[in-house]
Amino acid sequence: MIGRLIDGRYQVRSLIAKGGMATVYVATDLRLERRVAIKVMHDHLAADERFRERFIREARSAAKITHPNVVNVYDQGDDEVFAYMVMEYIPGITLRDLLHDHHKLTPEQSIDVMDAVLAGLQAAHKLGIVHRDLKPENVLLADDGRIKLSDFGLARAASANTATGQVLLGTIAYLSPELVTKGTADVRSDIYSLGIMLFEMLTGEQPYRGDQPVNIAYRHANETVPAPSEVNPNVPHELDELVAWSTERDPELRPADAGVMLEALRRAEAELGQSARPLPATAVIAQAGDEDIEDTDPTELAAITSQLSSASSPPDAFDGHVEPFTPGSPPVMTGPPLFPEDTATDLSPQLPPATTTAESGARKRRRFGAVLAVLVIALIAAAGGVGWWFGLGPGSYDTVPEAVSLTQADAEAAITGAGFTVGDVTQEFSLDVAAGTVMDMDPQAGTSLAPETPISLVVSAGPEMLDVPDLEGLTLEDAESAITEAGFTYDPATTLRQFSDQEADIVLSATDNNGAPLPATLAEGQPIRLVASAGIVPDVAGETEANATQLIEDAGLVVNVSSREYSASVASGVVIAFSTTTDPVVPGDTINISVSRGPAPVTLPDVVGKPIAEAISQLEGLGLTVGHNVPPGIVNDPNPVIKFVVSTQSPAAGVEVPAGSNVTLTATATL
Repeated sequence: MIGRLIDGRYQVRSLIAKGGMATVYVATDLRLERRVAIKVMHDHLAADERFRERFIREARSAAKITHPNVVNVYDQGDDEVFAYMVMEYIPGITLRDLLHDHHKLTPEQSIDVMDAVLAGLQAAHKLGIVHRDLKPENVLLADDGRIKLSDFGLARAASANTATGQVLLGTIAYLSPELVTKGTADVRSDIYSLGIMLFEMLTGEQPYRGDQPVNIAYRHANETVPAPSEVNPNVPHELDELVAWSTERDPELRPADAGVMLEALRRAEAELGQSARPLPATAVIAQAGDEDIEDTDPTELAAITSQLSSASSPPDAFDGHVEPFTPGSPPVMTGPPLFPEDTATDLSPQLPPATTTAESGARKRRRFGAVLAVLVIALIAAAGGVGWWFGLGPGSYDTVPEAVSLTQADAEAAITGAGFTVGDVTQEFSLDVAAGTVMDMDPQAGTSLAPETPISLVVSAGPEMLDVPDLEGLTLEDAESAITEAGFTYDPATTLRQFSDQEADIVLSATDNNGAPLPATLAEGQPIRLVASAGIVPDVAGETEANATQLIEDAGLVVNVSSREYSASVASGVVIAFSTTTDPVVPGDTINISVSRGPAPVTLPDVVGKPIAEAISQLEGLGLTVGHNVPPGIVNDPNPVIKFVVSTQSPAAGVEVPAGSNVTLTATATL
């Protein structure tokens, strides 16, 4: 998009940031000659009507809000390729950048930021608009001290709070309990997010942390946000109470909207002994904008400069402390008055006494004619000098145009169009600048030079293509070193683990960030993902059920007793076999085990009335032991004189007994 002219009006200059739905660029509005920020929806989302409607809804929601603490939306448009939105350009940093640099803010600084954010959000709430994505990344801190709320990308009408079943939107660290549990939001959901943000400003950390987003969401829904003073003892109790009130899990117990919370914040500020502080005088010029300064009368500009120089303390660069701005009240400039009321300076001309003679009048007319002649000659000479200065002399210098962030072709056209020539063009590898885009120029833009002066350019060649190292078989630690030394990036959080025949933390394979196999070469700085061994699936056959369960769970797997079977060879309670449910097996997968119930039970047959030898043979054949009252010699005699027949058995016929149980027979002699 850099260098592209959108809608015949907006010239894209450089990249600001890239988000989940869109990319934001700095652009020039050629029609109004002002710098703007233009937000362009990603191509792959523009084709999705649902995302396109959400993007347009953001523009319409934000455009309804007119407030000094909300980023203004100027225009919105779309075509068959992309949708875009034109916004006020705010040079500066985000609240997230400030927290990253300073860790946490003082209570006074936190109140200043929160006052501005609540004031802007109050305007949205009055229009029935819920922001739904309040976080430090969406609070802009301008270089001139202004604070602006941005990114109404998830905004919806306050009445449209019914869950839709879509993926939960917003940043999980700031989501209200009702958004987590029900998927619904109203203005009080924004209040909860601001309470979390105030906690983070005061302590330098978020109240809830977790390895997985679901853990953080669970804590939002089920835990009470702790007092900031538990983390930072310097936080006054007034702000503890405000955080507690705004982060109540029940929306009914929170402030009704941003206006109510703003009143509470200002009461807390008053209790702490603070008073509303006007913006520094530097903000007076910055708020006007560069275009207004150019049109300011020189006398007025000199007066402002005089007042700035006479202020009690010189304006410094933004240091994290932001003075609040009260809408509707004019900025106050400090310093001595230009014309003090107690100074009676007589500025009326002092006229000489009147001359009454005609001679005196003639002399005056002659002197006037001579002075007029000298004045005309001086003006002609001055005009000639000015013409020479701006035509042939040093005043004929031209201003070097901006070429950085343009394509090489557009940069060369801009340079030659301004009357200069293109000098040396060199290429350098870059991770951040797209190939073919100008990275640097010499002399720099804005320099006054004579026509035809050569302007040298440094053009990005894009990332350098580097050889991919062989990572298979290395430990994760050695693989990470090899990746970074080769010029690529590696995030341990992206590592996939699966069980194999290798010990834990051995690299099995590597892929690019999309999961595709790595080519021989890859662009410098590209991320590499690793697949590492989670170890060997434990062999639990022959282990007791308790031991097998412990071994499997220690390996990060889940146990499922799929069956319990009788076994004549495996003791009861011992694992007969195990099997996996997936291939490959990854942590969290299920392992099925089959547990022995011991030998199968035996149902006793009815042997009453049978010869003793036959009864014994039948029972022993079932794996039972037999006790009886017949002498062994008679039992083993194939042709006994006296025959013994079973008269009773214990246990009785039909009873189920374990294999190997003893059965007692009583036999009666017969001839």
